[in-house]
Amino acid sequence: MNRRQFLQQSTAGAAALALPDLRAFGQESRMGVVVHSYAHRWMGKTPSTRFPGFTNALDLLEHCHKINAGGIQTVVNNWSEDFAHSVRDRREKLGMYLEGSIGMPKKPDDVATFERDVLRAKEAGARILRTVCSGGRRYEILHAQAEFDQMRKAALTSLQLAEPVLRKHGVRLAVENHKDWRATELVEMLKSISSEWIGATIDFGNNMALLEDPTHVVQTLAPYAVSTHVKDMAVERYADGFLLSEVPLGQGVLNLPDLFATCRKANPTVTFNLEMITRDPLEIPCLKPDYWSTMGTVPGSDLANILRYLDRKGQPNPLPRMAGLNPEQKLAIEEQNILTCLAYK
Repeated sequence: MNRRQFLQQSTAGAAALALPDLRAFGQESRMGVVVHSYAHRWMGKTPSTRFPGFTNALDLLEHCHKINAGGIQTVVNNWSEDFAHSVRDRREKLGMYLEGSIGMPKKPDDVATFERDVLRAKEAGARILRTVCSGGRRYEILHAQAEFDQMRKAALTSLQLAEPVLRKHGVRLAVENHKDWRATELVEMLKSISSEWIGATIDFGNNMALLEDPTHVVQTLAPYAVSTHVKDMAVERYADGFLLSEVPLGQGVLNLPDLFATCRKANPTVTFNLEMITRDPLEIPCLKPDYWSTMGTVPGSDLANILRYLDRKGQPNPLPRMAGLNPEQKLAIEEQNILTCLAYK
């Protein structure tokens, strides 16, 4: 057995130990919901009687149970011990799973806070914690190769600080491809850490923004799969590149059955968490020079492929937009999008 095979088998074994057996609750095919799916409703940003806001993880848990989701992935930050126990008790009663979303330590002084959040998440029942390595989209926040190199160095430092805490408490960290890493770059990072406690949250659609084919991304990251962000994507041309939108599952361009199957084959216990973000389309300015300031090693064939893909798969009608809608309309569309996705077969 070579080192790569060992890491992959260790990853699958640790995941199997970390996850609840959803079959006990009849939840083999029930997706969970990522908190970011409720961007308009989370923390009560938009007052509404029909769609009341969620003030904390308990509110999100209760609502997702009502809509027949299997679990939630939510932010874990400064939870008290009592609140963690409340989440645990309610989650167990509802028969749902919990994953956390957590920030990484940036320097040694941050480790104690990180460890406290890991412990609280574990007390609530989470054995998987999703994280990101950057604060934004690569092509929007980084404007030189040196800046990307610094981000990569900082990410490695953070993971090195986090790893002993994760190993100590038996909790797995799942790094998302968050429109920052191309798939092979994230794999290189995970290999450099070489820990069974650190793997990937595979986002099905994000890397289209970095000119990568979703099937290739999932196949590349699947050996490291700990968790997922399930979504479908639609695309549309615009002057500087293309527009990219999350759309209800089955209404976009992704080959979802293959993506699900690839993840399950690599890790039969992997959780599928819906991230259906209801918003205006994102601009992917791949025809502007600054977009390429950190993408110098990306072959021109990748750009050509995505442009051909747009011509072949692009939407015949304009992508859905939220601009011009009132808050109540946005809340209604957000909820309907999530319900439509959860009904996807």
